[in-house]
Amino acid sequence: MTSDVVVRTATLDDVEEVARLFRGYLEFYECPREPAAVTAYLTARIANGESVVLIAEAPAAEAPAAEVPATEDPAADGPAHRGAALGFAQCYPTWASLELAPAWVLYDLFVDPAARGRGVGRVLLRAVAERARAAGATTAVLETAHTNTAAQALYESEGWVPDTTYRTYALTL
Repeated sequence: MTSDVVVRTATLDDVEEVARLFRGYLEFYECPREPAAVTAYLTARIANGESVVLIAEAPAAEAPAAEVPATEDPAADGPAHRGAALGFAQCYPTWASLELAPAWVLYDLFVDPAARGRGVGRVLLRAVAERARAAGATTAVLETAHTNTAAQALYESEGWVPDTTYRTYALTL
């Protein structure tokens, strides 16, 4: 159920929990990395304001008391208790030259396998769109594996459309 999932902006206090999810994301794409490198990467992105990391959580009432450290309020980004982390999205604000406007790149989105089927991915996608709009972005883009048909179906059900105008290229450096 999407109604029992809250999304908030992750802070440095959340790095270890986001890193746990991020390692699952990297394993899904068969790109495992050393845990310390993952933690350092996320810490730098958040500390330097280089990305927006959103974290989806179960309400605090669903988390065991030992797993409920103090952190931000899901609704107001103020102090409160949090629930178990269910998923995350990492976005990179950038610019869309053709639109002469801000744009967001949704680069990473992952839901803990134990939390799938609860609408967590959908809630994260909606939160990304809402935050991007609030930041003045006129577009948001994402890429996914050609074989990730479950994610593609979710994206399309939320209004994301495959780009048939531009082809993506990559150069390994």
